[in-house]
Amino acid sequence: MLEFLKNIDTQLFIFLNGIHSPFWDNMMWWISGSKSWIPMYLIIIGYIIYKYRWKAILTLISIALLVTLADQISVHAFKDVFQRLRPCHNPALQDIVHLVRNKCGGNYGFVSSHAANTFAVSIFLSQLFKNKYFSTYIIIWASIVSYSRIYLGVHFPFDVLGGAVLGSLIGYLIYLLHNLMLNKFPKLFK
Repeated sequence: MLEFLKNIDTQLFIFLNGIHSPFWDNMMWWISGSKSWIPMYLIIIGYIIYKYRWKAILTLISIALLVTLADQISVHAFKDVFQRLRPCHNPALQDIVHLVRNKCGGNYGFVSSHAANTFAVSIFLSQLFKNKYFSTYIIIWASIVSYSRIYLGVHFPFDVLGGAVLGSLIGYLIYLLHNLMLNKFPKLFK
């Protein structure tokens, strides 16, 4: 069964990674870059401070905590444990992987830290704001960033899916912890 799933994952990767063009190479490189999203992050942080005032301190600490957890867990509990080679490091695929700008990253790819981080943030913010338009936007954003990792040749689809599930779980759990803290210490966050 595991071989069957790995085969599906590999075939899906070959298909998705094989759809490329110079325009999309540049676009996906930009989408995948964390600095590309700084304006969006600043707008969200500004909105959190504006809307939540003193509660924003706990909210921003919660976001920092969930990004740290998603990043560290994806590396130390998954990549270091499973040691699944990235497609661009896999000897069986190296000749057919479309690798943008010859950047592959570390040896191991399961689970995708980009997917874990973006989905952790998107689920937390979706729960926090409870706005269907924003939730749709932020989940689409996380999905596109995650897909860019397949396009760039550095992750298999199941790496991205695993990262999305991990990040979603972390984002939701930190949201619950955030609310618990607000309810337990209401005078601190007026």
